[in-house]
Amino acid sequence: MNSLEMIKKKGFKTILLALLCISLGSSVIERGQSSKFKAIAFYTAKNDKAHISFVHEANRWFAKLAASKNFTYDSTNNWNNMNAQFLSRYQVVLFLDSRPDSESQRKAFRDYMEKGGAWIGFHFAGFALTPSDFPQNWDWYHNQFLGSGEYKGNTWRPTSAVLRVENHTNPSTRNLPDTFISSPNEWYSWKNDIRINPDIQILVSIDSTSFPLGTGPKPYEIWHSGYYPVVWTNKNYKMLYVNMGHNDIDYDNKTDKELSFTFNNETQDRLITDALLWLGEAGKDQK
Repeated sequence: MNSLEMIKKKGFKTILLALLCISLGSSVIERGQSSKFKAIAFYTAKNDKAHISFVHEANRWFAKLAASKNFTYDSTNNWNNMNAQFLSRYQVVLFLDSRPDSESQRKAFRDYMEKGGAWIGFHFAGFALTPSDFPQNWDWYHNQFLGSGEYKGNTWRPTSAVLRVENHTNPSTRNLPDTFISSPNEWYSWKNDIRINPDIQILVSIDSTSFPLGTGPKPYEIWHSGYYPVVWTNKNYKMLYVNMGHNDIDYDNKTDKELSFTFNNETQDRLITDALLWLGEAGKDQK
């Protein structure tokens, strides 16, 4: 083969390689553009070991869910990303274990929600207690948006509960049975009775067959009766609060071993999956 033929052959291979790269590049772009929506999860994951366990589990689980359901899932522990420019990239926001604390972050989140953004909050994202490291100093979020007000009490240890679906018309509960057994969780109670709040629609509550709920050892950590909502939405926003989000940890033996997980329950996982798909699509209608 002479030099000219070699040059021509190499040139042909180069063209083929370039065409292949363009083709592959186009496929990647098309796949990215076909993503149904984009979700961003904010988390802190610094204090309670059970909350840290849940955050890591949630990030793994949502990433797998995104791959199977064709949406984009990102996560960040930088709450300074709670600003209008950053949030504008996403159709749904998740709070995995905390809430924004600075005035600018809080304003950005409120503006995002009031302009049609969507949100799911888990467990500690609803917590507020004065005095504590997380005081109730954000009336719009705790009293108006969530409706629950301050934290009142909780069960201990994390245990499963029989949950009752109170409303099957919401997209997040449409595919659920009337009752189901949850993953182990530390259950919260609240100072406000959201049953009398016309803006709140309770979707799931603790069924009376769960009582006594909790193992103590403190008597008030065991619930024997009462009404306890655990999943609800505010009709004025595209949102869902889910009280689940506290894994069990081997505190007694101080091994920090994870004794339970949240995302290993087919029915409960369906609730969260359907909620995210609903809110992700709904969040596209931002003003």
